[in-house]
Amino acid sequence: MSETILLKQSEIKELITMKEVIESVETAYAEHARHRVQMPAKKYLFFKEQKGDLRIMPCFMRGMNEAGVKCVNVHPENPVKHGLPTVMGVIELVDPETGFPVGVMDGTWITNMRTGAAAGVATRYMARKDSKTLGIIGAGNQAYTQLMAINQTMDIESVKVFCRTCTSRDSFAKKASESFGVEVKAVQTAREAVEGMDVLVTTTPSTNPVVKEEWVSPGTHINAMGADAPGKQELESGMLTKAGIIIDCWEQARHSGEINVPVAEGVLSRKDIRGKIGDVVVGRIDGRESDDEVTVFDSTGLAVQDVVTAWKVYEKAKTLKLGERINFLE
Repeated sequence: MSETILLKQSEIKELITMKEVIESVETAYAEHARHRVQMPAKKYLFFKEQKGDLRIMPCFMRGMNEAGVKCVNVHPENPVKHGLPTVMGVIELVDPETGFPVGVMDGTWITNMRTGAAAGVATRYMARKDSKTLGIIGAGNQAYTQLMAINQTMDIESVKVFCRTCTSRDSFAKKASESFGVEVKAVQTAREAVEGMDVLVTTTPSTNPVVKEEWVSPGTHINAMGADAPGKQELESGMLTKAGIIIDCWEQARHSGEINVPVAEGVLSRKDIRGKIGDVVVGRIDGRESDDEVTVFDSTGLAVQDVVTAWKVYEKAKTLKLGERINFLE
């Protein structure tokens, strides 16, 4: 094999559905829990003056013989200043036998979809079974794929969304209501999006907590998705000391996940963490211990999610003969 398949975002969107991405992410978490994955914690380059960063995320799935690396940026000022997405990525898939690059593809859509799918998986295993209402803090691309995924794993009756920009939350509510056939209401305060919700999703780049402990009802499940770099925090630390916390990876979560600030402050330690989402998926631990417990899924995003999803895309592209074929060695 000396050909590399190049895939654009528009082609990837034709090749995989959210249902399939959720299946891929669930498989990825299970493989990680079974110790069949070689995956160093993601490495960061910080562009402080530009207010952004670049993450390098390698992974080798030993059991599935799949390998790859994602390079992904996070630049929150991009949409307003440059007309570009906040998050963009490129994924290279590698043949473990030879190291040859069998595929290079856009990672932007896959990143958005697999991050949404992570919350879908966590909601399936950690939310109360009778959950009907969903609150969302943030109204960007990630909020949309969160709703897309959770709509696959929970019977949603109503949604409330808040973000600081009125036009963004109104636009999100209108688009999401039409797309998913559920009532999505834009609300004027974060508190309104939190109080009384069965499930809550946070998707902001905030370095100051946006969710107060007193707003959260007993039995709520929270998908904390926004904190993905040191110093970021969306939930009050006091809430985390009383919640059942599930993470995706200790090394990443303590460094850059929702728990990174409380851990750095000495408020939380590893013994306060119930376990990993993969351990929940394979049945090693419970995601929820009672209907009154507040549960939190701290998602930092794992390379294994990207690689399993991207390989599914690659295999479909080969079968359907989609994408451009080139030989880098010519």
